[in-house]
Amino acid sequence: MRVWLFAIARNVVIDEVRSRLRHDRRMAAAGRAVVEAGEPSSDFTSTTIDRRLVQIALRRISADQATALVETYLRDRSYREVATELDVPPATLRSRVHFGLKALRLAMEEMGVQRGT
Repeated sequence: MRVWLFAIARNVVIDEVRSRLRHDRRMAAAGRAVVEAGEPSSDFTSTTIDRRLVQIALRRISADQATALVETYLRDRSYREVATELDVPPATLRSRVHFGLKALRLAMEEMGVQRGT
């Protein structure tokens, strides 16, 4: 019974990972298609695609780093305030942000997102 349950759990995880990868590839392809078409897209469409790509990339990095980035960059909160809330020293939070940005950049590159100039 135990082996059977592990096999089911394994298959569910594999299916979920494959589904996310397919979705990530479709989003990256849609972003590239908009750029390659050279057509001026509305700000809403660009912003929506950008937000979705960042959300996907944030899921690919550690939870601590993602939380640090969301709270400091996206919610524009101070390091001191976030560090107090997370009960970590400010230096630890700064390290999480630093390494989180590197991990986020790498995750986005793996998704096919190119850096803007």
